[in-house]
Amino acid sequence: MNVPSLLIGDQALPRIVFLHGFLGSGSDWLAVARELERDYCSVLVDLPGHGETPIPKVPKEGNPELFFMETVDALAAELRRSAAAPCFLVGYSMGGRVALALMMRHPDLFTKAVIVSASPGLRTEEEQAARRKSDEGIARKIEKNFEGFIQAWYEQPLFATLKNHPLFHEIERERKINNPGNLASALRLLGTGVQPSLWDALAQNRVPTQFFAGEKDLKFVEIGRQMVNLCPDSTLEIFSGCGHTLHIENRELFLDRLKTFFNKQQPS
Repeated sequence: MNVPSLLIGDQALPRIVFLHGFLGSGSDWLAVARELERDYCSVLVDLPGHGETPIPKVPKEGNPELFFMETVDALAAELRRSAAAPCFLVGYSMGGRVALALMMRHPDLFTKAVIVSASPGLRTEEEQAARRKSDEGIARKIEKNFEGFIQAWYEQPLFATLKNHPLFHEIERERKINNPGNLASALRLLGTGVQPSLWDALAQNRVPTQFFAGEKDLKFVEIGRQMVNLCPDSTLEIFSGCGHTLHIENRELFLDRLKTFFNKQQPS
């Protein structure tokens, strides 16, 4: 599986790998990367079904959980080929779930990680099955009426603060450029319901990690607190007044916290 990416900044500088959320693409991080390019080279990845990355053909009888981990391993292989490891890692929402799996499975690739508004999956098979059923319903809505889906998607409470942001209408327009079929497939193959649970693995984490959550995104504030309790060498940063998309809603604070964490020397 080829996972293309865009590099912003001098390739001799330390690298930050950015993973976007559902409906997005690597270019979602362009404004952040431009702010960082004097000190870092940003690697902006398009996850499968988004941006320039197509969905590979998957047999109907194939195991979606295997596809999730194959995506993680393909990303790791791409980073190893780049000869730039270890890198810093940042993942938001769906990209945060992929980032968690990536750093747990390939810890040697990363110096530090920031996980934004994301979870380590669902704990039980019953929860996973229910989520797969729910995601299948959403995938069919995407295929049937994409514009209606986009409108309904941003009516969710976790995006309430984003809807009041000056950039919201630009973001909404960008989302409508996506290929609905690819997005529906991405949800079926990378959704929370098919992600192997990482809850029990968090205790073995070897990568210094900061979890970011928006104050108004109560679900992910609670998930962040639970993850910090289980995950060694981790902290939780709660962004006041923000919801799920805290890196957009308060980009200045996001950049400040990101640089502070990445620049901080680890105890020897």
